[in-house]
Amino acid sequence: MSSEAGRIKIRVTGTVQGVGFRPFVYRSALELGISGHVLNDEHGVVVEAEGPETALDQLVRVLEREAPPLATVESVRVERAKPAGESGFRILPSESHGEADALVSADMSTCDACLAELADPADRRYRYPFINCTDCGPRFTIVRGVPYDRPLTTMAGFEMCAECQAEYDDPLNRRFHAQPNACPACGPQATLKGSGTSRTPHTEPGRDAIAGAAEMLANGAILAVKGIGGIQ
Repeated sequence: MSSEAGRIKIRVTGTVQGVGFRPFVYRSALELGISGHVLNDEHGVVVEAEGPETALDQLVRVLEREAPPLATVESVRVERAKPAGESGFRILPSESHGEADALVSADMSTCDACLAELADPADRRYRYPFINCTDCGPRFTIVRGVPYDRPLTTMAGFEMCAECQAEYDDPLNRRFHAQPNACPACGPQATLKGSGTSRTPHTEPGRDAIAGAAEMLANGAILAVKGIGGIQ
């Protein structure tokens, strides 16, 4: 491959939505000095990349071999395109032009980085039960449609606070474009309710639901836990 400028369109299919794939492409393109854009559509991920042929060739190899841990790349198809003189690399809004068949990842257990924040009293997500990032958290069970974007998930009604939005917009943050991103100030809350119309001191407004549930269990109570994907 030469160092002359070229442009390619890359179609990536598989489980590539909701797994941090677009941020991964964005960072890879910046590292390689490539211009263009990446977006989700109804079939997967589309990348248009412009730069030296050697860098474009390397980008394709990176997409094939170094995808994020939760991604499963089934195919990477490349088409040549005419250079457009584009500068910079962007994540564009998703597009949908037909019947959707993009795959969405299953829900993933909390990653080590989120667990560390969860246990840190100085962290703003300390003991927040809905902590997540692009490496973990809900996926399939919050989806209402694809492309996988926040407006098409059950998180659509939760507007991110300024701090969460800053994380979501920062390409160097692991919550960059993490669709379920939230915190105690702006996200879902845990609640504890008694059976039927009964109330206990643990279910009073303002009480810590998780601590209350733990205390009730210790005292022999039976609890039904409404998780992301059902009742346990």
